Amino acid sequence: MPERKHIVEAVKTGIIESIRGTGEVVDASVDTVSGTLVNTIKGTGAVGAALTGTVSDVLRGAILGTAHAGADIRDAAKGGVIGVIRGTKEVGVEATESIGASAGAVVKATAEVGGDLGSAARSAVEGSIAGARELGLRAEDAASAAASGAIKGAGEVSRTAVEQVRAAVSDVIGGVKVVVTEPARPRKAGGSAD
Repeated sequence: MPERKHIVEAVKTGIIESIRGTGEVVDASVDTVSGTLVNTIKGTGAVGAALTGTVSDVLRGAILGTAHAGADIRDAAKGGVIGVIRGTKEVGVEATESIGASAGAVVKATAEVGGDLGSAARSAVEGSIAGARELGLRAEDAASAAASGAIKGAGEVSRTAVEQVRAAVSDVIGGVKVVVTEPARPRKAGGSAD
């Protein structure tokens, strides 16, 4: 746990300093997130759940730092997801699972700072599309992973959060039809979904 807290604080501090120095949130997020991920993955060999946790910590730090600097969380959400895609690609990790974890982390951290969850989720999907296109991945797959991850993250916040996020990401975004994949809902004893 101390290692994870260190990652969050290091990213938060890096984002604050970069935003204060340049005023540019998207680039600060892309660079800080991708750099931190590459260094952490190379240093720890994080895969699977450890990688997902690292992605979540890095994105949480980016959102917290952006909020602390008084900048637009939407820009950090977009840049952060692009940074995750770049960072994971650089170290040879499959990006789709990381994209979903990224979007979920964006939503949860945005809730933590009292931001607009729908706008942050939509920006995370925009970032997934931009990052996928930049690196030659399928934008549709990236958008679906981000939207699904954002809804999953919202589920850890509240039902209202899920509704807000689902409404924000169930659309055409950046010219891509976003298909949300959610786990099947449990059935009640009478056979109907709740």
